[in-house]
Amino acid sequence: MSEDLNARHAEKMRKIKAARDKMMETKTEEKGLIMVHTGSGKGKSSSGFGMIMRCIAHGMPCAVVQFIKGNWQTGEKMFLRDRFSEECRFFVSGEGFTWETQDRERDIAAAQNGWSIAQEQILDPEIQFVLLDEINIALRYDYLDIDEVVEFLLTKKPEMTHVCLTGRNAKPELIEAADLVTEMTLIKHPFRDGIVAQKGVEM
Repeated sequence: MSEDLNARHAEKMRKIKAARDKMMETKTEEKGLIMVHTGSGKGKSSSGFGMIMRCIAHGMPCAVVQFIKGNWQTGEKMFLRDRFSEECRFFVSGEGFTWETQDRERDIAAAQNGWSIAQEQILDPEIQFVLLDEINIALRYDYLDIDEVVEFLLTKKPEMTHVCLTGRNAKPELIEAADLVTEMTLIKHPFRDGIVAQKGVEM
């Protein structure tokens, strides 16, 4: 019985591999991707920083520009600045979530400063991957002009530079322009049960 089951499994896997190999023959192009991580679920920034780790492992110079989060002592900021400052540049432009600053003009100025830094990093020929963490929040509140951001990404971003933009409520224009869009769906979160953000999980 087990021999028959193993034989059927092997044949099934052979067919799957043949179909996949045939599909992969058509996937020959390479390009710098525009990626968007959005949605109400947890994991948008975490996934972006996962790609930063991959870049470091592959010897790809990269940069992070963090919008909104401000002076949060996040694990990723401490880790990258303390241990991988040469491999990954890390910039913080925000002063905190909008309900904390309660100053729209200051938030706009911080976001625009962050976008200026982001453009410099994206255009830098040494940088191969740029993570724009929580930029979607700045775009949602119109601290940045969505048309300007999309136009820059589509017309000025170097061909082989990857850019990942994270945050809830990604605007339709950005989703349309992106090569890869992932929506994190909220199913259950401990915050609803009164549990604060945990070190190593959310910060």
